[in-house]
Amino acid sequence: MTAIPENEALPESATQARRVALIVAVAFFMQLLDSTIISTSLPQMGQSFGVPAVAMSIGITVYMLTMAVFVPLSGWLADRFGARNIFLIAIALFTLASFACGISQNLTQFVAARAVQGLGSALMTPVGRILVLRNASKSELLNATALITWPALFAPVIGPVLGGFITTYLSWHWNFFINIPLGVAGLALVARFIPGDREAETRPLDWPGFLLTSVGLASMLYGLERIAHPEDGALPTVALVGAGILVGWVAVRHLARTQHPLLDLSAFKVQTFAISTLTAGTIFRVAINATPFLLPLLFQVGFGLSPVDAGLMILAYFLGNLGMKAVTTPTLRRFGFRPVLIVNGVIASLSIMACAAISPRTPQVLVVALMLIAGLTRSMQFTALNTLAFADVAAQQRSSAATLSSMLQQVAMLFGVAVAAALLNLSQIARGGPVLELVDFRLAFLAIGAVGLVASFRFLTLPPAAGAEVSGHLPRN
Repeated sequence: MTAIPENEALPESATQARRVALIVAVAFFMQLLDSTIISTSLPQMGQSFGVPAVAMSIGITVYMLTMAVFVPLSGWLADRFGARNIFLIAIALFTLASFACGISQNLTQFVAARAVQGLGSALMTPVGRILVLRNASKSELLNATALITWPALFAPVIGPVLGGFITTYLSWHWNFFINIPLGVAGLALVARFIPGDREAETRPLDWPGFLLTSVGLASMLYGLERIAHPEDGALPTVALVGAGILVGWVAVRHLARTQHPLLDLSAFKVQTFAISTLTAGTIFRVAINATPFLLPLLFQVGFGLSPVDAGLMILAYFLGNLGMKAVTTPTLRRFGFRPVLIVNGVIASLSIMACAAISPRTPQVLVVALMLIAGLTRSMQFTALNTLAFADVAAQQRSSAATLSSMLQQVAMLFGVAVAAALLNLSQIARGGPVLELVDFRLAFLAIGAVGLVASFRFLTLPPAAGAEVSGHLPRN
């Protein structure tokens, strides 16, 4: 189904595509900042609510599970009611829920507000991507994707630092109130600059597909999240992951056979989409998402640095993420997707493995240089994967493709953290140590880097001209 504007044809100029991408990026930044900023304020919130700090983790869990339940529905809602309308609703829900979180007086109120926040977040990411895809031609998609990728690189790095500052010098309430001006600005910009759209025809809601995908995704994500907390017991974790896989398998069979599936799986028949999101892309994202989890622990636990000093080290990683933005588009236009994904992927994986070689005695300049390289290559790979995924997707597949991409990225993110945590715990248990030591981190970085290398060589299966319409690069015969 192709989006038809309410008044006139959707603008296809580079200016409009860039404008829409920037507006979507503002909303994404608000969402991603919130998900990372909260962790530093949980102890103070627990004191305010009169509960142990560990009990506050339920707010994070409820947020994650609500997202998992409603993400599969987002593409259908965008087709049925218009992507612009759903995006406005998503921002409004998220903003109002942020205010409700900030004024919560007890844990029950906070958890309820976080559930509504999760609903807004579930709709925001895939529908935001749909808006970008509908407003950008293929020649503009690379620049547009680069713009909406930066929040994913920027927010996770500054979130904990900003959250710690706000919690220390203001109060935990302002970690949520900070979303309000961003949300209001986002609503105004969407209403002013993004045209309305509707579908020429709509399909009925696939209720069995919705229930199966939601339950399967929620079980899988909750199970993966528990892997990082082995003290909770292995049996429930294995049961949740197993249930997620089983229900997910049933969901795939249903979606492949029903006449009007909630999610159109035909997008996976497009080679560039399948490799970027399902196979090599997901495997590589596991490695990339494990690294930001491991680095703060390495510097604080392995090196014995203070949180401030560890944050300064990770700042170089963040600067690398930003520094690559200026050359990402020219590089992809010059060399094309296939060579960049292979070569950059290998360098990124080797930079992860190189983290196993550093120690407190390593010259600081070398550690900073390594962080810069890791950040530079992470940024390039993210943009290349996110752009190539939609390079050859047909217009009628966009909504489902954007939803599927969001679901798989959620799984890859949590799976990366889960694998990293499991490697640390297994190494500690194997050597019988009471606490984590530097050797445990070395094993984890080597294993995670090896995962990235495997994924990088999988990109060899891409045709030389993969994504040429988007990059503008035509390989020589």
